[in-house]
Amino acid sequence: MTAGAQELRGPRLADRTLEWLEADGLGGFASGTACGERTRRYHGLLLTATTPPTGRVLLVSGLEVQVELAGTAQALSVQRYDGDVVHPDGLARLESFGAHPWPTWRWTLPDGSTVEHELLAPKGDGRVVLCWRRRGGSGPARLRIRPLLCGRDPHALHHENPDFRFDTDASADGAQTWRPYAGLPAVVARSNGLWRQEPQWYRRFLYTAERERGLDAVEDLASPGEWTHELDTGEALLVLGARPETHGAPGGPADLGAWVAATREAERVRRAGFASPLERAADQYQVVRGDGLSLVAGYPWFGDWGRDTFIAVRGLCLATGRLDAARDVLLAWADAVSQGMLPNRFPDSGERPEYNSVDASLWYVVAAGEFLEACDAHGFPLAPARRRALHAAITAILDGHIAGTRYGIHADTDGLLAAGEPGWQLTWMDARADGREITPRIGKPVEVQALWAAALAVGARLRPRFGDRLERVRRAFPERFWNDDLGHLNDVVDCDHVPGCVDPTLRPNQILAVGGLPLRLLSGLAARRVVDVVESRLWTPLGLRSLAPGEPGYAPRYVGGPSERDARYHQGTVWPWLVGPFVEAWLHVHGDTPGARQVAHERFLAPLLAHLDEAGLGHVSEIADAESPHTPRGCPFQAWSLGELLRLRRVVLAPAASRPAALVGN
Repeated sequence: MTAGAQELRGPRLADRTLEWLEADGLGGFASGTACGERTRRYHGLLLTATTPPTGRVLLVSGLEVQVELAGTAQALSVQRYDGDVVHPDGLARLESFGAHPWPTWRWTLPDGSTVEHELLAPKGDGRVVLCWRRRGGSGPARLRIRPLLCGRDPHALHHENPDFRFDTDASADGAQTWRPYAGLPAVVARSNGLWRQEPQWYRRFLYTAERERGLDAVEDLASPGEWTHELDTGEALLVLGARPETHGAPGGPADLGAWVAATREAERVRRAGFASPLERAADQYQVVRGDGLSLVAGYPWFGDWGRDTFIAVRGLCLATGRLDAARDVLLAWADAVSQGMLPNRFPDSGERPEYNSVDASLWYVVAAGEFLEACDAHGFPLAPARRRALHAAITAILDGHIAGTRYGIHADTDGLLAAGEPGWQLTWMDARADGREITPRIGKPVEVQALWAAALAVGARLRPRFGDRLERVRRAFPERFWNDDLGHLNDVVDCDHVPGCVDPTLRPNQILAVGGLPLRLLSGLAARRVVDVVESRLWTPLGLRSLAPGEPGYAPRYVGGPSERDARYHQGTVWPWLVGPFVEAWLHVHGDTPGARQVAHERFLAPLLAHLDEAGLGHVSEIADAESPHTPRGCPFQAWSLGELLRLRRVVLAPAASRPAALVGN
């Protein structure tokens, strides 16, 4: 299978770790498993963003679906209840599942006919379209559909309570509207079936992925009634949305059919316009923020994070030639610069943005610099006011870091960037467990210097004064970071701001001094030694380990409850996004020739492409276990993981003549 494009059949259909995603471009989405069982609290059919892309609310968790055939009920849905009781048995009839162009299931019925079910979320619409049709067979076939509602924060769970409102408002155009709780959006359902009000609680659904993560895993859902459709007379349609609706609503059942047909065809054409399934997958991370765009860091639980956005935009937008999207993403963040910093996160519930990262702002400068070069190289029109806004953000970030900003971030006398205070974790290795920072890395972290140099190089194209500082960093870096006894770079120097104190722990951060950025701080024999030791001790088929085996604190598996997992997050756990910098560094030291690119493709890229069929279908996971079989973990749909895979394919491993000139490191 390539990028989840082919159908799943046979035993793989029972694999509850295979997940699908349909994102609406507004921060809402539908997700679930190929087998139909909800295994996460985040799985659902209508998860909407009340303040796109944040303020998410899960409104419709799932459906109970069956077909009545010759007086006998044939289940199409599958549910798991507390005690690991599975009922009904829809999986027993499931013949196939395919993820493209949108999730599609087929069940075989006893009379030899099949029922085909499609689910799609039209881009920028905020609604979910569901269709069922019967193929073959004769005689009556009645489809029964029960919606399972909640109305909750997606990170929480729902339980039976007397405040849930089962009342259904039926409009003249046949829509059913529910307002489960005050203060939440109403659920609007339009169907060409017949509605019957029959309130019921469905109790104690079990979500096995939550149980495995050491979290509460049992939920109650409410069903206000059911629709019936006669499949022998035509297709059954159901459109779920939240009020206020994004676009005009279809009218009655006849209008609904025309609207669904037009919507389905428009989406089919739109999705077919992408150059590959990977680029179609990349499109799902682009979300509206205000009048601009941002990138969701990952589904199903992340919002848009600064660091993730600026790393991911290089692959999801720049490498794929979507300069208009890159422009809108970068401009949407440009006005958020404060004291030379960009926020690392816009919280879901509307609190103040969190300015708590030393590297997010530097990644922004790198991405903005590559975007500006790509505009010039390809003649992409950029209005003077927009160019000035990007220049102003870049300059403000660099000047703020030079002068000094939050958390002790400042350019030191050696030209390198120092950062950190007790109680804060400012680098991408930012996990906390039981109230403590696992990898505080206070001082001068190695990848921060690589980013600082790359950002200064961008600034030097705008203001010559940044060029002098860049040269100081170039001179100081190898002297301060090279550890000749170990044959690699120290991870942090001047630890805890103590001059001369070093942390020689073998981590992957040093690879950014050789590859992954438009400027390299290390070359020659030293660069070759770094790449060799990273390959021999940190590389896995799904990315680089965050800590080498044998180092204190090394964790071979990312398992356990929340505190255990947080403590292991950067202590060996594999990160696929680091494949991009590593392969670029590997090519740099082995010779960027067609032969070397072919070797790199077979050795490093092929396993990552195979992973597209392992967890989040057509996407790349956030993390994986450090030891074989390197089980995918964490978020199954991760923006920077997919972004770096795309950057590898479209830029790093592409023939030299076809690469975007502005995106190739020097």
